[in-house]
Formats: sequence, structure tokens, C-alpha cells
Amino acid sequence: MTAILPSEPPEARPWSPLHERLHRELRRRPALLPAGEQLLLAVSGGQDSMALTQLLLDLRRLHGWTLLLWHGDHGWRSGSAAQAEDLHHWAVAAGLEMRIDRAVTGACSEAEARRWRYERLAHQAAALGCRRVVTGHTADDRAETLLLHLARGAHIRGLSSLRRSRPLVSAAGLVPCAAPDLPATDSGSAIPDPLLLVRPLLGVSRAETGAFCANRLLPVWLDPSNESLDFSRNRVRHQVLPVLEELHPGASRRLAALSERLEEEGHPLEELLPLALGALQSKTGALGLQRQGLMAVSAASQRQLLAAWLRLQGGQALAALELEDLRQRLQAGAGPGSLDLPRGWRLSWDRMELRLQPPPAERRPASRPEQSED
Repeated sequence: MTAILPSEPPEARPWSPLHERLHRELRRRPALLPAGEQLLLAVSGGQDSMALTQLLLDLRRLHGWTLLLWHGDHGWRSGSAAQAEDLHHWAVAAGLEMRIDRAVTGACSEAEARRWRYERLAHQAAALGCRRVVTGHTADDRAETLLLHLARGAHIRGLSSLRRSRPLVSAAGLVPCAAPDLPATDSGSAIPDPLLLVRPLLGVSRAETGAFCANRLLPVWLDPSNESLDFSRNRVRHQVLPVLEELHPGASRRLAALSERLEEEGHPLEELLPLALGALQSKTGALGLQRQGLMAVSAASQRQLLAAWLRLQGGQALAALELEDLRQRLQAGAGPGSLDLPRGWRLSWDRMELRLQPPPAERRPASRPEQSED
């Protein structure tokens, strides 16, 4: 597809209500995309990422950003390389630098494709000195993710996934894209991390990004894989949500708003959890937790503390049923035990404490399918 370039100069382009909303949101949450920051934008060529790119390009003069683009070619289909080149030509015409990564072999699952994208984004961000990687996820993506995680039996925290910001790399500097979302503070800033994934369009619908691209004559490259029902997210998008919208118009918007509320209401608890975990820390350090102290609180608090400890110390995220099974195995009277965790980590416990054991350095971490946020 040939890029369609606006005929009027940048200063003559209209300031839309979408510009105003995003500008106000970023002023309200200044730590999301700090003024003067160098930003790495993940651009697929679809309407959401193209709208994101143009919006940030238009707002750049007010925030002083430097914008760099990245595109990942999975090689899943013929013509993807040509699309990448067309997108690169558009970026050059818009005065933007773009990096392109091509997968050596096509990823064979959604989770693997997502892992590859974020690994390459983390690598490029480090090479370019960027502390923010920005994606075009919208409110519709948030609604789809909530339904997928609800169906999987996610812990209540998982229902507020696709947060506005999260670390892109785990605390150990390993396993890009596997680190879970972390909460934002009231000011909108995320827990400090050298590299954050930021999603500034979570308050914007897919219909709005489509209308914006049409109004601005932005080229949009359609990906046929987005229509394939082989992918779980597409089945939710094309089969589940349309039924919910027919039954209850506005369902997608309300689902996204629910995820937003769960995120906001979870902030106070997330801020207190590290304090509670500090009181339960065993003599072995952060990777040890007092079993008796943990079992002295309510079942709900046990689940919250276990989930937070595993997440913060080992980057581990257990599904709700897995977490409850672990809690039951730790009850008074139960003996010692152990549990193998993703990526080669291991959890063991005796009568006094729980201990997390990192994977041996010489062994490649084991993996299991991760929950796709896409």
C-alpha cells in the first residue's frame, strides 16, 4: 500500500477533540510520557498505532519529545516485508526515524510472537537510550483482555491488566515482556524501572482511532491475521463482543471502564503490600517468607500477599486456581512441599518459611504459555 501524505503543512493540521483529550491526560499523568523524553513507538501500521504516531507527532511541540519508531515483521504472511518498507517510507516522509526487526523464523503462537516483539523492543530501547516504549493499545483491547483473563480464571488483579504503564523488563534484567503489570501511583507514574511500557490510548476506542486515521488521511495497513479465528483474541473480538454489544449496547466501553476502576481501586492495596511483606520477610532475605505469619491472616490476605511476593521477587504470576491451591497446601498441619514455577523458578516450604529459588544460571529457564495481552 502506498503511503497517503496530508497535503497541508503540520502547523495547519486541525487540533481535534482527540488531541485535546490525550494532551489533558498526559498533563494529568506527567510521568507516563515525561516532557523531553525520547520515546520508542511500536508501530504495526494498523489504525491504532498509526493514530498514536500522528497524535504524538502533533503533540511533540508541546511536550518536547523525540520520537523513534519500531516495526516488527513476524514473517507470517507474504507481503509483510513490502508492508514494512512502505511503512518505513511513510515514516521517512514524516521526518521520523524507524527501526525494523524481522523474525528469523515465523513465531508459531500468539504468546511467542508477543514475546519476540517485546524482546526486540527492549533491545532497541536499550540501544537507543529510551526509557519509554509506547504502544497503541485502546479501550477495546482492554475489554478483550478482561474477558480473556476472566475466562482463564485470573486473580482479581489480572482483570485490571493492560495498565497504563508497566516494566518491560523484569527486575532481574531478564525475561523481557514476562514481567507483570505494576500499579501506577495517583500521579500516574509507575513503580520506578529503567524501561517502561506505556499505553496512552487506553481511554480511546478503536472506532475513534479509525475515525482519526480517516480524517487525517493516514495510511493504514490491514493485517489479514487480525481476522483469523485461529487466534483467541480475534474470536473474542469478532464473535464474543458483538453478541455482548447486541445484548447490551456499550458493553465494550463498560468492560474497559471496569478494568480501569479495578486498576485504580487496587492502587492503595498495592502500595501497602510491600510494607506487609517486609514484616513477613524471613531471615533468609527477600526470597524467604515466614509461613506462620502468612497463615495468621485471612484467606483473602494470604492470596494477596502470596501473589504480591511471587510477583515482586520472582516475576511470577499464578492463575487464581493455582494460587488458591498453593494457599491450601500451606495451611496449618500440612507438611513441607514444593512447586515448580515458570521460567525455571522453584518454590519450596517447610514448617517455618517459604523459599523462592531462582533458576540455575547454567540452565535455560523453562517456559510455559503466557497470558497474551497483545
